[in-house]
Amino acid sequence: MLQNKIKVNKFDIFSFLIIILTFGLDRITKVYVINLIENNQSEIFINDYLNITLNWNRGIAFGLLSFNATTVYHLISILILTIIIYLIYLMVKSDSLGKILFALIIGGAVGNLFDRFTYFAVADFIDFHIESYHWFTFNLADIFISIGIFLMIIKELFYKQNL
Repeated sequence: MLQNKIKVNKFDIFSFLIIILTFGLDRITKVYVINLIENNQSEIFINDYLNITLNWNRGIAFGLLSFNATTVYHLISILILTIIIYLIYLMVKSDSLGKILFALIIGGAVGNLFDRFTYFAVADFIDFHIESYHWFTFNLADIFISIGIFLMIIKELFYKQNL
């Protein structure tokens, strides 16, 4: 009789802790900014290059494909959930470094998906700008996703695995 044993190692546990930590940090910053902005009803000036401005993103990355149509919005949310489930599968199957990088991506994606289901939009608030040129407003989850993807690309290009 064949028995499938689930092998859990320290990187699996560490990866899920990273997911929880990134999700938690994202939630804390979003709740803080939402409460702060809603109470003050204005943006917060940090310096000449950075403001905190609450922007509700109803689209996907960087506000692309913004929809007011409920059905399309929910279909995109379900697609994002499906991708997250697939990323979890890839994380579990990945090597130690890959697990950590996938965990950063998943933690950020879960943070933004939580917003989509809770607020029907993602709370973006980091407004980076140089004079009148403003980059897309983003949040901590977007930073985690971007770092994870960037490091995953670096890993795939330069990290040699012994076969």
